[in-house]
Amino acid sequence: MAALVGDEPRWDAPLRLLGGLHALVLTGRASWDEVDAALEEHGEFLSWAIAERPVQTNEVQRCWALLPCFLELARRSGFEELDLVELGPSAGLNLLWDRYCYSYEGGDWGPADARLALTGEERCPVPAGLLGQQVRVGRRLGIDLAPVDVTTDEGALLLKSFVWADQAHRLELLDRAIETLRAEPPEILRGDIAEKLPGVLASRRPDALTVVWQTSVLGYLPEERRERVYAALAEAGAAGPLGWVTAGSSRRSPEHEWALKVRLSPATKSSVLAQADFHGAWLEWVA
Repeated sequence: MAALVGDEPRWDAPLRLLGGLHALVLTGRASWDEVDAALEEHGEFLSWAIAERPVQTNEVQRCWALLPCFLELARRSGFEELDLVELGPSAGLNLLWDRYCYSYEGGDWGPADARLALTGEERCPVPAGLLGQQVRVGRRLGIDLAPVDVTTDEGALLLKSFVWADQAHRLELLDRAIETLRAEPPEILRGDIAEKLPGVLASRRPDALTVVWQTSVLGYLPEERRERVYAALAEAGAAGPLGWVTAGSSRRSPEHEWALKVRLSPATKSSVLAQADFHGAWLEWVA
């Protein structure tokens, strides 16, 4: 094991090692019942995986928590069409949220024949009236420094390998989301968010509400680049309607849940709509 990770292992070496092992299992080259044999037989691949293979996830279950936020922005703005911009979308699975079907206590939303159906635990239900809000999606665009192309087997394997192997439900959701994406992939712009976002916002359409969102990527940006993102949002919001959805630390339980906040510019303050699990397993509507 020490020979694989080196004398000064990186902080995420255990994740990369498990992801590499899972990739071997998923492709039939190894078994969880014979991990020692896999470490010995595939040592070269696992050493490469620890050194070079990036940790990547794309939690499509988060769409179940995000959908009411998008619907609320449509309701507040009066726009019937939304243009989507996701910051740090990985493969872009969450850019397809309107193609999935959702179930809440107050009703269902989305196409009944969708490949992927999402539900979760509502600790305080989403208003039934909000679920009657219908929207169209016009453009959909993601900005990511290292996007994953799940139209390829390699890209799909990368995402699947970083789901815990015993979480069969998450793997099933991922498979169905990948099937949906392959039918019509969204556009993913490769590059630095702080550099690319101003140009993207400058090309907004006046007949649709552009909605920008992020779930975790801003926490990984250096402060200077994060401030540039906020500045680009503020400048664009001052020039015309702009929706913003962000998942941030919850004052109530900063280590275990998110506060889902929305802002419809030119307003300057965000409002908290819900508390949610990091992966979207549960939602508590508080608005």
